[in-house]
Order: sequence, then C-alpha cells, then structure tokens
Amino acid sequence: MKRVPDIESLLRESRVFKPPAAFMQPRAANWNRKTAREQQKLAAQSPERFWAKMAREHIHWFTPWRKVLDWKPPFAKWFVGARTNVSYNCLDRHVEGWRRNKAAILWEGEPGDTRTLTFGELHRQVCRFANVLKGLGVKRGDRVALYMPMIPELAIAMLACTRIGAPHSIVFGGFSAEALRERISDAGARVVVTADGGYRRGEAFPLKPTVDRACAGASGVESVVVVKRSGEPMPMRKGRDHWWHELMAEASSRCAPAKLDAEHPLFILYTSGTTGKPKGILHTTGGYLTHVTTTAKALFDLRDEDVYWCTADIGWITGHSYVIYGILANGTTTLMYEGAPTTPGPDRFWSIIERHGVSIFYTAPTAIRTFIRLGDEHPKRHDLTSLRLLGTVGEPINPEAWTWYHRVIGGRRCPIVDTWWQTETGGIMIAPLPAVTDTRPGSATHPFPGIDAAVLDDDGAPVAPPDGGFLAIRKPWPGMLRGIWGDRKRFRETYWSKWKGLYFTGDGAHQDKSGNFWIMGRIDDVMNVSGHRIGTMEVESALVSHRDVAEAAVVGRPDEVTGTAIVAFVTPRAGIAAGPALADALRAQVTRQIGAIARPRDIRFTDALPKTRSAKIMRRLLRDIAAGREAVGDTTTLEDYTVLAKLRGDED
Repeated sequence: MKRVPDIESLLRESRVFKPPAAFMQPRAANWNRKTAREQQKLAAQSPERFWAKMAREHIHWFTPWRKVLDWKPPFAKWFVGARTNVSYNCLDRHVEGWRRNKAAILWEGEPGDTRTLTFGELHRQVCRFANVLKGLGVKRGDRVALYMPMIPELAIAMLACTRIGAPHSIVFGGFSAEALRERISDAGARVVVTADGGYRRGEAFPLKPTVDRACAGASGVESVVVVKRSGEPMPMRKGRDHWWHELMAEASSRCAPAKLDAEHPLFILYTSGTTGKPKGILHTTGGYLTHVTTTAKALFDLRDEDVYWCTADIGWITGHSYVIYGILANGTTTLMYEGAPTTPGPDRFWSIIERHGVSIFYTAPTAIRTFIRLGDEHPKRHDLTSLRLLGTVGEPINPEAWTWYHRVIGGRRCPIVDTWWQTETGGIMIAPLPAVTDTRPGSATHPFPGIDAAVLDDDGAPVAPPDGGFLAIRKPWPGMLRGIWGDRKRFRETYWSKWKGLYFTGDGAHQDKSGNFWIMGRIDDVMNVSGHRIGTMEVESALVSHRDVAEAAVVGRPDEVTGTAIVAFVTPRAGIAAGPALADALRAQVTRQIGAIARPRDIRFTDALPKTRSAKIMRRLLRDIAAGREAVGDTTTLEDYTVLAKLRGDED
C-alpha cells in the first residue's frame, strides 16, 4: 500500500541556469568540475577522510589529531586530540606573510563614516583586547557576553575571546533587557562588552542602558566594557564599568594564542524561541572552523582580490560563520555595514557595492523582496559590475525573487549560491557549487560533499521524489552543534528523538528527480488544509510570481470546515493599487500554479510585513493576527513596530 506523503509538494519549477562561462574554465574556480568530482568521490567513499583532508588543507593545527571522529549518538567529537586556535587561523598565519597589509575589514557606519583594518592592525587590536580580558580576570573557559552594534570592535572582541579560549555569547543588539538578562545568566557570563549605542534608520539607539537593566537581575557579571560609538552621555558604575578606549590604551599588543583542544567550546548562540526558554546552541573549535572555512572557500569561490559582503548581523549565526570566521580564515576582505539597507535612501546597498568594489554579495530573500518592491531604478542607478557571485541565506527564496536577483543585481552573469543551513548546523549544508551545479530558481540543489541529507517520512523511511517529507541529516558533520548549553536532555529531545541517530532539522523538503533539494519551510509552518499538508513557501512563491506582487507571507488560521484556512499577507509593487480585483487575480494565480486546494481564503494587503532587524519575517505574529489572537513572545527584535500596529488595525 502506498504511503500518503507527510507533506505534499505542489509547486513545480522547470527553469535551469547553467554555471556562467567565466566560472567553467579549467582554472577559473577554486572547485572546478574536476576538483568537485574528486572531492565528491572521496566524500562518498568516506566522509571522515574527506573532512580530514579539508582540515589539513584549510586549518593550521598546533597538534595533529589521533582520531578524526568519535561518534556516540547524539554526541560527536571531531579531530580528537588535536589543538588549534581560531584567532591564529584568522589572523596570525596571514600576518606572517604578505597579507599583513591587506584589508581584513572594510567597515561603513550608517552615518557614512568608514574604517579599514588591515590584517596586521586587526591582529594588534585583537591581542590588546585579549590582554584587556585577561586583566579583567577572564580565564580559559570563562564566558563573555557581547551586546554590540555592527562595528569593528565586535569582531575584535569575538576574536580576542577565541584567542584566550573564553567562549563568547553574542546577543543581537535588538533584544530587550529581559532577553539579554536571560542569556547572560544562562551562559554564566563574567564580562559583558557593549557600546553606548549605535545607529539604525537614521537615529542613534542606546545599548548601555539595556545592559544596565539586564545586569541588575543577572548575578555573576563582574565587568562591563563600553565602546564609545554614539557619544551619548552614559552613566558608568564605578568599579564595574570601563571605557573600551581607556583599557585598550594601556594594553600590550602582544598576546600568544592559546593552544586549544579541537573540542574546546568556541561560542554559545541562543536561538530565540516563540515561547519558553531560548536554547543556547554550543559550537566547538576545530570541527566548526574546518566546516565554515571549507564551505566559504568552495561555495563563494573566495580569492585574494575579492571584497566579500554578507549583510547579516554578527548577532546571528550567519554573521559568526560567514562575516567573520569562515571569511577571515581564508584571508579574504570582509565588509561590515552598521545600519539599515534603506537609510538614507533606498539605494544604500547598491551604493556600498559600487564604492567598495564588492565582488561577492550574500543577503536574505526577504531583503531581496524588499528591493523588488522599492523598484529596479535604484540598483540601475549604480555600477554593479564588480559583482561576480551572489548568495542567499535565511529562508527559501521564491523563484521570481531569484530570477530578479539574477537579472537586475547580477546582470545575468553571476551565479547564485542559494544556501540552506541553520544555527545548529554551524555552516552551510546544502548549496550549489558555482562552477559546477546547474541551478534551479528556488532550490538549494545538492548537499555539500560530506553532508548526508535526506527527505524522510514520519517513520524515517526515504520519501520518493517528488513527494515531500522531513529534512534530516543522517551522519555527523564537523560544524554540528555539540549540545544545548547546560541541558543535555533538551538536546536529545529537540534534535535526536524523532529517529534514532538521525538529526531532525525541523524543516520540510522534497527532492526532484534530478536529486535537487527544495526546502518547503519549517514544519511548524505546514498547513493542514482539508487533509492536505501544504508548505507555506510554495503558496508564497505562487503569489510572488504575479507581476504586481513584491512580497507575500502565508500563514494558516483555524477553520471549522477545512481545519486550516490559508491567509496571505501581500505587499504589492510600487504604484499597484490593492483591492478586490488584485485579490481575485492572486487567487487565480495560485490555482493555476498549485491547485484550488492552496487558494488563499483571505488576502490582506499591506505596505510592509513585520520583520526582524535581520530581515526575517515574523510569521508567528502573522499567525496571531490571522487568528485574531494577541501576539505572544518577544517582539523586541522587530525592525518597525508601526507595521504590527497597522496590521492589527491599531492605527489608521
């Protein structure tokens, strides 16, 4: 008897884009077809041998490993017995050669101020702050909380922590005092590093007062270090609070990197749940650095002449892995930008790309859809010919947003590396190789060599293409989370209890007959409509494919007849009138592309969707609005609170 699929895949996308000719020459890419075949063959034969080869090629080790992998499900140890240091790999080995005077960080503040730190200067600053931390009593294994804007001092602080073996816990600068207090307390941080404030959407916002409120209820914080950024007057508590610049002025610029075990804790990063206690995801040193350095070089085709820009905030995993660690470990120049993408005008991103000669651009699908709504004239005003590769991260990208990105931003010459991964995975898991993979708009394509991904049914059996199911990882990988800080039971129950020995990602997916993976969104977002389990991403893709739509978010609300009714929140393109005629056209579009079962019951037009400052749509708030419930959970990361008020009807 044929098993009914756990999630039905209804949307089909047939367009195929081959790698650009500029990438397909024999020596044009780090991983050309020959290299990729060799790596894929080795990984298929033995993932452990593959990752050992990558570790030898990309990481400096003070002491070699005795064993590549010790796997006692669900607990893994990679490169057992080896010793290394992340700061050394990101800085010292480059400073010892010609890269000493190469730009490591290009930084631009929202007001327009800029700074350039060479690898040599960054190395000196990191050593100074490592000595500052030591002077404050921080020892190997002590946790340090970082609550900062996107300024170079954040990168300096995190690299200084890695230099002395003090695990850092970066808390996104938009979180409330309560959320910050909870994370400081759970991690047991002794020191908090912050700033007086930062800049966002044309205004200075305070940070130090939030830290003061958080520390009032958090025991164990002995010192607070404050960077002077906004210049606002700040109360400083005597004995606890210190100005960054004063401590740095007295610190030595020499600090030997600690030789750390490969499994030494590197950082704790808290996921922000809708309700309940946030999970402190723990990553360790050697395996994580191997994963992010290898994937960054292969997937972004990093070269010494590149200027690489990932627009993510360092407070999220993307910023950890692909703004700082994976990029600097490859000796590549990374660009950091402090502010909003539309301040002071809608062309800020394109202006930055033109002025700094950005060659690799990695951003979120939600940001891309915002740019579509703002209009093509803004990117067309700037010279974007320095770009040679584009990437997307954060959630599945709608095919129409993919093709716009390819055509308008990439000028039809740039490959798009559509990446799937998570905070928990540490690094990219599924993505196309730019010189090798035939891409399909909306698909993350194939797992990276050494990653064993599969689409499974509820019983853990593989689902035959093209039906949908649950995305799982069947074998351990170097960048994998090592646990939830202080909660081994929750770690087992959350990620390893659905199937024995297999990692449950929490995402739905399907594969096409060519083996390409299509991510269908979070399992929590799957809607059960008249017995059909439908992923929200496919309905959103159908809506966004209409020429008058810039962005859409789909949620379900309870319905007595169908179980769930589909509600669509739609942002029309600039100049398009919203009304019943457009709503009817959109229902017809969904019916044509997917079927009547996916036709939205309600379509609500809005000029903006509720998003975090990292550009993710807060769908749980939309579910509450659709169901007529009061929103629950932390909303402090909202980019614009007026959007939520308008959707609720709290204001005209």
